[in-house]
Amino acid sequence: MKTITTIACALLGLLAGSTLAFSHDTHVHQTYSAGEPGDPKKPSRTVEVDMSEMKYAPTSIEVKRGEQIRFVIRNIGEEEHEFMLATTEENLKHAEDMQKQPHMDHDDPNEVRLNPKKSTELVWKFTKPGTFEYSCLIPGHRENGMIGKVTVK
Repeated sequence: MKTITTIACALLGLLAGSTLAFSHDTHVHQTYSAGEPGDPKKPSRTVEVDMSEMKYAPTSIEVKRGEQIRFVIRNIGEEEHEFMLATTEENLKHAEDMQKQPHMDHDDPNEVRLNPKKSTELVWKFTKPGTFEYSCLIPGHRENGMIGKVTVK
């Protein structure tokens, strides 16, 4: 029965667009391409990100592998916007899903959706080197340039 539950959880995660890793004791743990959720008690650096109509400021961020960032994300625009931190491929796939369900709820530690004039924080630890992106996957936003880049060295 435990194996069936584990398989069912894995399938549900894959359908939701998550990547899953199995530990030796058959517990399911979610993994993320750009690293892992950080510890809010230990941010090493704060990066402020403003979202407005079809743009982010800044559009490019450099971090060191292992660095933890506290993103302070503000929607200074007049429309709802998202901040989704992942690979380009993952964001393109999720953008396809958003085309079908533009108002889907999200409950992932690498993503926030904000109404106009609202702000929040997202703490992230970059454990993997590479180039990742943050983008707004509300239909039409990413396609009109609402993309930023994170380079992890």
